[in-house]
Amino acid sequence: MSNSAPKVGVIMGSKSDWPVMEHAVAMLERLGVAYETRVVSAHRTPDLLFEYAKSAAERGLQVIVAGAGGAAHLPGMVASQTALPVLGVPVESKALKGLDSLLSIAQMPGGIAVGTLAIGKAGATNAGLLAAQIVGLQDSAVREAVEAFRAEQTQLVLDNPDPRPDVDSSAQ
Repeated sequence: MSNSAPKVGVIMGSKSDWPVMEHAVAMLERLGVAYETRVVSAHRTPDLLFEYAKSAAERGLQVIVAGAGGAAHLPGMVASQTALPVLGVPVESKALKGLDSLLSIAQMPGGIAVGTLAIGKAGATNAGLLAAQIVGLQDSAVREAVEAFRAEQTQLVLDNPDPRPDVDSSAQ
């Protein structure tokens, strides 16, 4: 995606969040959405967080995907500094298996919205997909890529109706 200006910012509170957040990036790449990614910590680099969020729109971003674990302040703090849509991905924590992260992101006070996704890989994957859908509102190529992806998902189910692993559904 280096040949076009990023439309989605994928940020995380720590480098250790990458194994989850890489799934958001993989979905964006699959759908042809230009993105940027970096570590921006709400607790260790608050000035960087504020600068990143405040400058995001003028840099051409249309949506920010923010992953965080534990106290998970990153998505909410980013949302407090930009009018862009912010999608929060709860990263699984050791202590509470991500429930703490989920609740921290979901329980934003009225007036500061953060779209909250599922904990972990599924949430990151869907955050990438949802970010692409948002970008697709103004980019027909991205919208078409999302529509093709959804059609593929439908066809996979139709082609494999039998859930048993040892049965070839296509031969029936």
